[in-house]
Amino acid sequence: MNTLSIGKNLQKFAFTMLALFFSVISFAQDSVPDNKVSTSTTTTTTEEWYMDPTYLIIGGVVLIVIIALLVRGGGRTRRD
Repeated sequence: MNTLSIGKNLQKFAFTMLALFFSVISFAQDSVPDNKVSTSTTTTTTEEWYMDPTYLIIGGVVLIVIIALLVRGGGRTRRD
């Protein structure tokens, strides 16, 4: 084995250990201590912007204008 191959294997091993460490840390964040358990619940509702018909109408008008400008601008006019 040459040193280049050993270096690549060491990098792969280091990356694997780093990924394992971060996955363990992320799973450790999921648990809540018993003394900090909250009994109240809060419900929030959010509306996605793409569900609003106003944005769909404005987007459709803008798309039609862009297509009309591209089609009109691409034609050649003949001058005699």
